[in-house]
Amino acid sequence: MCNLYSMTRSVDELRGLVRHMQDRGLNLPPLPGIFPDYEAPIVRNRDGQRELAMVRWGMPSSQKALLDAASKRADKLREKGKPVDFDALLKAEPDGGTTNIRNTSSKHWKRWLEPPNRCVVPFSSFSEYERGPDGKFQPAWFALDESRPLAFFAGIWVLQWTSVRKARTGEETIDLFGFLTCPPNADVAPIHPKAMPAILTTSDEVETWLSAPWSEASALQRSLPDGWLKVVARGPKKDGIEGEAA
Repeated sequence: MCNLYSMTRSVDELRGLVRHMQDRGLNLPPLPGIFPDYEAPIVRNRDGQRELAMVRWGMPSSQKALLDAASKRADKLREKGKPVDFDALLKAEPDGGTTNIRNTSSKHWKRWLEPPNRCVVPFSSFSEYERGPDGKFQPAWFALDESRPLAFFAGIWVLQWTSVRKARTGEETIDLFGFLTCPPNADVAPIHPKAMPAILTTSDEVETWLSAPWSEASALQRSLPDGWLKVVARGPKKDGIEGEAA
């Protein structure tokens, strides 16, 4: 799954591909390394407008995933002979968020698939981890070409979701986003054979994703044609800023 990407393009470039976008005066610094639970820019539908906003990466995980995690935690406590209040344990179970969404037929995701909860996630490159010559895994960075032009992930978002993201910070109420994945094309498959992000490259595709009913927009949850992506860097955990330290 894609759990690291970069966004180093400008707000002006966003305006060129996203119609009717309100930037709310937001000035985007280069973001050469965006990790899960970081804030990142998205263009979302909200209150009948399209606005650029900084939102935390990681949609709410399913109730089943949280139940399974809390059950494992409870089992470990019982093994140590400690009492377990399972309801309290489940309520406090940390949910770091689901960054990539593949199974859009799931009841958990269906409620957020129509235009009010859709967004596009701008990026200049994204990474998948591959095993290097030393046997260690390192990022391989993909982009449309060496210049790392602007493109978008097809995303969804949710307003003011209350959950425990980290045990040390406790309950938080925040906006969240994630993006869809699909089978990999021939460019990505040798490094990550399970999936790749669903990518939008044109203004028309962005328009369809942000405005069309799911029956039409769902066709965009597909891989790019073979040959459309290139590996533009290997190794560093940041990409797209010349001279930036890894």
